[in-house]
Amino acid sequence: MTACWIVDLGFIGYEEAYALQKRVVAARKADAIGDVLLLCEHPHVITLGRSGKRENLLASDRVLAQKGVEFHTTNRGGDITYHGPGQIVGYPVIQLSAIRRDVVWYVRMLEEVMIRTCADFGVAAGREEGKTGAWIGPAQQQNAEEKKDAPQGTQSSRSLQKAEAVGAAEKIGAIGVHISRWVTSHGFAFNVATDLRYFDLIVPCGIAERKATSLEKVLGRAVGRNEAAPRIVERFGEVFGREPQIATREELFAALERFEQQAVAVPA
Repeated sequence: MTACWIVDLGFIGYEEAYALQKRVVAARKADAIGDVLLLCEHPHVITLGRSGKRENLLASDRVLAQKGVEFHTTNRGGDITYHGPGQIVGYPVIQLSAIRRDVVWYVRMLEEVMIRTCADFGVAAGREEGKTGAWIGPAQQQNAEEKKDAPQGTQSSRSLQKAEAVGAAEKIGAIGVHISRWVTSHGFAFNVATDLRYFDLIVPCGIAERKATSLEKVLGRAVGRNEAAPRIVERFGEVFGREPQIATREELFAALERFEQQAVAVPA
């Protein structure tokens, strides 16, 4: 099975991660490195994709500054989304031509990674027709409310009232990708312990009638990044037929520097 480097960047700013992605993409296009999955967590940031509409940003520049939220336009597909602490962001840089030259299939498989990750936690996630991402249906949300309101196994009237108000699936994982010469960049964002109030600053993915949720909210208990990340890595390797190989930031940077030095040394 073909190896895929798994590099955990930890807590990193969006611009820094984006600049690194571009370096990784250049090296992958030249076959100077193999496939890579970058995992990270961003400070509060809102990004607007190629097809996004600025009116889906509901907060003014002043409000964003007060809340310490950055705003960036980007070349990924999709509309507007939020990244922040408690969310695992995955940036796969893989050569799709070696797997399957099909953009729609690729997006569906990123959804599958998050759906299977949810299943590892006993959470039933799925797809929504006409919408990308991983979604949690009303039945799962109702179960979460029952667990929270009746920890001893008895359903309270309060949880029943909440369950009646739950009518639409909520998004637990978002996707926005960019593909150039069949090398992928950008990727997915999986809400583990995300502060969901920050999604109120936008119309998430441009879908006004839908809300975001998180693994922590659905399970009704704390979920750490270290608990969820290994599951994502395992399911990513399973879905894409890749053998996850943990690599350090230093190993990745060394490989990139070797490629970049060689590229400079070659006459134009």
